[in-house]
Order: sequence, then structure tokens, then C-alpha cells
Amino acid sequence: MHLQTSFAVLSAASLARAAAPIGTGLGDWASAYSQASAALAKMSQQDKVNIVSGVGWDKGPCVGNTSPINSIGYPQLCLQDGPLGIRFGTGTTAFTPGIQAASTWDVELIRQRAQYLGAEAKGCGVHVLLGPALGALGKIAAGGRNWEGFGVDPYLAGIATKESVEGIQSAGVQAVAKHYIANEQELNRETMSSNVDDRTMHELYLWPFADAVHSNVASVMCSYNKLNGSWACESDKAQNQLLKTELGFQGYIVSDWNAQHTTNGAANNGMDMTMPGSDFNGRNVLWGPQLNNAVNGGQVQRSRLDDMAKRILAAWYFLGQNKGYPAINLRANVQANHKENVRAVARDGIVLLKNDGILPLKKPGKIAVIGSSAVANPKGINSCVDKGCNEGALGMGWGSGSVNYPYLVAPYDAIRDRAQRDGTQVALSSTDNTGSVSGAANGADVALVFITANSGEGYIKVEGHNGDRTHLDPWHNGNQLVQAVANINKNVVVVVHSTGAIILETILALPNVKAIVWAGLPGQESGNALVDVLYGSTSPSGKLVYTIAKNANDYNTRVVNGDDNFGEGLYIDYRHFDNKNIEPRYEFGFGLSYTNFTYSDIAVTSQAKAGPATGATIPGGREDLWETVATVTATITNSGGVDGAEVAQLYITLPSSAPAAPPRQLRGFDKLKLAPGASGTATFNLRRRDLSYWDTRAQNWVVPSGSFGVSVGASSRDIRLTGTISVS
Repeated sequence: MHLQTSFAVLSAASLARAAAPIGTGLGDWASAYSQASAALAKMSQQDKVNIVSGVGWDKGPCVGNTSPINSIGYPQLCLQDGPLGIRFGTGTTAFTPGIQAASTWDVELIRQRAQYLGAEAKGCGVHVLLGPALGALGKIAAGGRNWEGFGVDPYLAGIATKESVEGIQSAGVQAVAKHYIANEQELNRETMSSNVDDRTMHELYLWPFADAVHSNVASVMCSYNKLNGSWACESDKAQNQLLKTELGFQGYIVSDWNAQHTTNGAANNGMDMTMPGSDFNGRNVLWGPQLNNAVNGGQVQRSRLDDMAKRILAAWYFLGQNKGYPAINLRANVQANHKENVRAVARDGIVLLKNDGILPLKKPGKIAVIGSSAVANPKGINSCVDKGCNEGALGMGWGSGSVNYPYLVAPYDAIRDRAQRDGTQVALSSTDNTGSVSGAANGADVALVFITANSGEGYIKVEGHNGDRTHLDPWHNGNQLVQAVANINKNVVVVVHSTGAIILETILALPNVKAIVWAGLPGQESGNALVDVLYGSTSPSGKLVYTIAKNANDYNTRVVNGDDNFGEGLYIDYRHFDNKNIEPRYEFGFGLSYTNFTYSDIAVTSQAKAGPATGATIPGGREDLWETVATVTATITNSGGVDGAEVAQLYITLPSSAPAAPPRQLRGFDKLKLAPGASGTATFNLRRRDLSYWDTRAQNWVVPSGSFGVSVGASSRDIRLTGTISVS
């Protein structure tokens, strides 16, 4: 055991540098710890045990609750799901899932989404919002909870994490980065071990958590699985060594619900708060009185209990929750104008995969709308507990990361309303029965066919899928539904609502399929966002945050029985496709527009020096890792005829002196909104960490010497400009 590292607190100088960014309204960790220490001195041992122990499942107003500590004015703490809204809220917004937010590649929209999430949490008196989700990263295409996070690339996930943590916490709400770590599938998640090598851990799975810590996240949630043989919530390596020491994490680690297995092991190996405080039957209490006994018996040092309580208190003070925080009320109406962000993220996260000139629509005479997912669930939009079904319009996956809809604008609703304004006839076939399509599809100028694929958390089974998907085909015979319509109508537009990649080859083989609109998971404003793109009031600007393969076997990862040895290492998703020279159907970063963009004038400036990082440890790791050491710019011009937005992407290729690495790795993106004929400058600021690899011998980030390849383009495969960065 490494007890001395379990309460590693940074030096005063480092803490001063770790102060929250100006404008967030937060204090700094040094001040928060000073207040926490003063409060701790007034607390009894029982108080300290109470502050780290949940009161038990279903024993309070929130999904997680602790006891109040009256001697210091500390409230009953409310912890509530989740990453896309307030679970069980009745006057709250059903925001877009993380995967849709990431698909916008728009940091302003991602931050606004988080600010609104934080505002709703605070309005409901929620102290701790259980999000954002950075894990599952999504290495397995069929992974059940990929949709809660920000896609398969750690750099993109890291930037989205930064904006999300800072946005949520700007409202004075504690954010929780979850699920830590390597929780990549639902099958056997509570028994399996994720066996991850050191370099892969740092360069993929730990990467976005470093962004969370650098953004002063209040809490990190340890996951259900084991890491290299030890429970994640009892892993000295994960909690004490990586998170608290290497990354300089100043907040507290909370267990996933019932992810704790022992009293002493969890305490001595770095976990700080147990949730919900019991198992889901209200029995098997591992802290509370048991922790009291362990401290009294010397199995857990009093200094460790003090550290747990102090971390929790420091986060409370850091967010200013000790002054004027609202009372807990999950029934509060806190929606304000937040639907505007939902619509914008849903719209700008739509990825146009194929368009043979049929889109945007221009007042067609007749539209056919086909598929059960075009309409709201006829049993009720919130009729399935935790969204545990695939009936009607799909706006989010299922599980604890879902929320109730205050309302749902289904695709058909919005299409019908728009069609009425245009004098367009709309024919609806709201089933997935291939024998029922002819009436709607016959004579239609365009046939919109809606197909889905769903997934979620493993405690709910939906149509044979235990969280993870069992295949990568559309559900409800979606391929056959499209075929049936394409046999009747020559202008088919397929609209896909899905939690992740599906195989589209059967659909693409049909010559009458003229367009594929990847509408993702749009939340409550589904239909409005879709109509914005279908009719061209907004040109599509979303880009894929995972690879869509031609064949399921082209992916090199699977849901596994038993332990997962992560044998693919660094080579997940596009890194694997590039490394093995496998042609995807639609590559990571791909997305079409209604206009065209040209790239020119790449320029590179660099002050990068080879060698290891040497800075003092601040939240997020060594301080110099976060310094900008190179800048790449490029000119992007809208060379088409309509307004549009382009996500320019920068990929780095490590020099030959570095250990083997993926051919290209995303290390920058910039979304530019441009009028026809207008040009803008895409700017990519490269930090030291962006040019580094993890040296397992030195246990440090190292910038290799030599010539780095710089690729700027419209996707991971559509490279428009190249350059180099020379480092010595």
C-alpha cells in the first residue's frame, strides 16, 4: 500500500498556479483546503465518517445522499445523474447526449450545453452532477455506453471534457468525471478486469481525465471493473499513483454505485466517498460503522479518514457551495431557454454521409415518412423506465445516463409542420413492417426512411441486447425496410438515429438511396433539428467521432467474455484502420456540407524542444505539458454558394525516433463559420503534451527529436495540407 500518496496535496506554490481560470467565479484549491482544514478541526470522527459515507440506496431525495454535518453548516449532499440532464427531474431539459455534442466539434456549443446543465442542477439544489462521462472512450463499436461520452479520440474527448467541466462548475455545481477507468463494455462490467499496458493507459484512457483534472474537476468516479486485477475503486495504481500523485488531483474519488468491495482496501487505496452507502437492497454497508471500526482498530489511519473528509469539504468550498445554495428540489422548473442549445447541438451534430443532390429539400409535392422511429413512442415518451426500450423516436440511449423528456418533437411532427407551410402532402407509415410502405412511398417526390440502433447500461435488457449491442446492423430490420421503400421510390433519404456505428453496406448498395443523414442522438428537439438540415436553413456541419466500417470484422475490438487484455493497445478505431491500411466506409472526422471548402496557406511556427517534461506537478500533470509549443494555421475558404461551417482537423505523425505509434493522431481542430466566398484562419495551438509520447521506462512524457508530420484536412483521411515540425 502507498498510504503516503493517498493524501498527496500539492505545494502552496503549485496550488497557486492551479487557481481556477479567471471568469469561472471559483476560488482556488489552496483557499478551499484552508477552509476545509478549519472545518475539519470542528468535526468528530463520526462526522468525518458521515461525510464520506452515503446514507444508503433510496434513503434520500437524490440517487446519492450523505448526512448533514450541523457543526459546520454542511448540508445533506445531493449527488444526481447525470451527463445529459437531471435524472428524475420533472421540470428539466433532455439535453443531447455527449456523443452528439462531440459530433458538433463546436467548443462554444459544448460549453454552453454544460453551463445550462450546471444551471439546471443548481436550480434543483443538486450539489454534485454525475457527469461528464469520459469513459467508455468507445474502443468497442458495440459498447453500450459509448453514447454518453465524447467519441473514440482522447484529444477530442479531452477538449470536450475541459469545456464540460468548466461549464458545469461555472454554475457552482461539482462536476464528476466518470467512469474511471477502462470501463469499455457492459458485459461482466462488475467482475471483469481491464488489463491495460502503461503507455496505452496514458495515451488513450487517462488522457481526457488529465483534461478534467486540469480544469479543476471536483470529483472523479471510480468504475465497476477491475484494472489489471484490482477493483478500480480499490486500485492504488489508478487512484493514488495515477490520479492523485501524477495528475495532482485535488478533489475526491467517489465510487460508482455499489462498486466498493471492501472496507479497508477502498480506504487505504484512495477512494474517498462511497455511494450510495449500501447495495441496492439496502444491505452490505461497507463504510459508515464499519469504517469507524476500521479507524478505531488501526486498519485505516485517522490521517486517511481526515484526507477523505478534507477532499470532499475542499470541493464543496471550491465551488462556493457553503453560501446560499438552493434547497434540494428535483421538481423545480429550471428549463429557461435551454431548448435552444438542445436544438443547436442536435442540428450541428448531424453528419451528412451521402447526398446525390437530393438535399436540401425544396418544397416537394409529396413526402413519405416511414419507420416507427419517425414518431413519438405511442405508449408515451417516458413510458420506458430509464429509456429501456427502442420504441418510437430515439433521442438517447438507455440507463442511468438517461432522463425524462419534458416534451419530444419527433421527426414526423416537425416535418408535418414544415410541410404544411410549404403546401406539401405528407404520407406517414409509422411501422417497420416492410409490407406497409407502399401506400406512403408510392408517388412521393422523396421518401424519408427512419432507422435506429440503440444501446445502454447493462442492468436493462432491450430486445436481446444487455447494454452492449450484439451486432452492428440497424434494429427492426432496418436494412429490409429501406430496401422495400427503395423498390418503390427512386428518391430515398435514410435518416439514422443511433448510439454508434452501424454497417451501411446493404443500404448503400441500393441506387435509389440518394442520401444518408446520420442524425445521431438529438434529445428533445429531434425533429426541429432534423428539419433545419433537411430543408437547408442550416448547412450540415457535423463530423463523425468514430469510424463507420464496411464490415463489422474490420474493427479489431469486441465485447469479450471474461477479462479484456486490451491487446490492440494504441490502435483503436481510426488508428487501427490507418495502421492496417483498411478502407473505412466513412472515416473518423468525415462529414459533408451543402457548400464546399478549400484549404490553403499552411504555416507552422514552433519552439518545441525534444526531451522529457520537467515542470512541477499542477492539476493535470506536469505544468509544462500544458504550454503551447507550436502553432499551425491554415486558410479555409467557403468556395460554394451557401453559408456553412467547416471543422478543419490537424493530425500529427510522430518522428521515426519515437516508439511505434499510430500513423496519424488528432491533435487539433477548429470550426469556422463562413459565408460564400469568405475565408477564415484555422488555428491549431499544440501543447507540449500534444507532441509527446509516454515513455514507460522514464515514466514521463517525452517529446521525440526529429521531423513531425503535420496533416490538416476535412477528416482523418481527407488531408488537404501537409507540413512538418522539426524538433531537436
